Amino acid sequence: MAHIVVIGAGPAGLAAAEALAAGGCAVTVVERMPTIGRKMLMAGRGGLNLTHSEPLDRFLTRYGAARRWLEPALRAFSPDDLRAWAAALGQPCFVGSSGRVFPRAMKASPLLRAWGARLAEQGVTILTRHDWTGWAGPRRVRVVSPRGERVLAADAVVLALGGASWARLGADGAWTGLLAGGGVALAPFRPANCGFRSNWSDTLRARFAGTPLRGIALTQEGGPTVRGEAVVTARGLEGGAVYALSAGLRDRIAADGQARVMLDLRPDMTEAALAERLARVRGRESLSNTLRKALRLPAVAVALLREGGAAPPRDAASLARLVKAVPVTLTAPDSLDRAISVAGGVREDAVDARFMLRAWPGVFVAGEMLDWEAPTGGYLLQACFATGRAAARGVLAWLQEGAKERYPS
Repeated sequence: MAHIVVIGAGPAGLAAAEALAAGGCAVTVVERMPTIGRKMLMAGRGGLNLTHSEPLDRFLTRYGAARRWLEPALRAFSPDDLRAWAAALGQPCFVGSSGRVFPRAMKASPLLRAWGARLAEQGVTILTRHDWTGWAGPRRVRVVSPRGERVLAADAVVLALGGASWARLGADGAWTGLLAGGGVALAPFRPANCGFRSNWSDTLRARFAGTPLRGIALTQEGGPTVRGEAVVTARGLEGGAVYALSAGLRDRIAADGQARVMLDLRPDMTEAALAERLARVRGRESLSNTLRKALRLPAVAVALLREGGAAPPRDAASLARLVKAVPVTLTAPDSLDRAISVAGGVREDAVDARFMLRAWPGVFVAGEMLDWEAPTGGYLLQACFATGRAAARGVLAWLQEGAKERYPS
């Protein structure tokens, strides 16, 4: 019986372990944190968004340029497959009004408990508080635990070490040195699904940091528009509408030093309708009262209208135009560790179609280690599950071929 070591007990690593055990392998999972699925647990605090219900062909477009190498994995383990898998664990799912898919329990812990029980039934060994530090010789994996160093024999290895966001949950990107030193091609990490910084005035920062902007629309200058919500922070803007634009905004800042978004404070009304309502308010009313009475805009919206430095126009047509397109200049993405996910990691050309490293035959990679990004909405977890299973299939195929080449000593 082949023995496979999976390094990382997030969704990609656990999916690989489950598929490998089902394929007849003895599997040991190595996890540096005290428990499995730490990032899943954190994501599940607001309702665990497992995947999305939109048609698969549209679903696949969410991965942008990475679609061409992720698509086989995503078709082999589709959103429907993930929902069926969760239901088989006793965690049936439902589709929310946005099309997002959640377990009925709306949290990760019941799913992780059921998954852990299934892995135990399959004979999978999980070693927590064990940190991978490299190789101890041919077919030998070196790990360090609180009790000291251990060496694990393995016929193949699956690396599922995560990206470089949320370091306190275990994904700190420290593995990049080991891989780069071994000749594995890596793309630098960049924040994805992240907030952005803006040079707010002291007044806006002091009064409105942490204030939500509900029912708004954001447009990247020269780019797409997204409706949703955002939050004014002490540093700038974050929230769902911002995350949806983050890749384009990040790349524009990298190219030009800044990016601008236009904030529509009333996307459900036309400019003409806004102007008509504003014109009904008596001219002696203050700007705040005018906007509150005519458009029910909160104080934070008024502050944003004033943020540009110049006094907002008072004539109804010009003020309506500004309400529909408040300019906000963004100067930098937030830090990697504050991002929900990252772009960058193991490049497409560093792996073959089985997700095996070209530089290290017998070593497979999966999940956020790979250089891809996708928006929130279930696309992140879906790709982690799918690539974990794809890497497992790659291991089984490689072993069946005879595994003539071995990973590094």
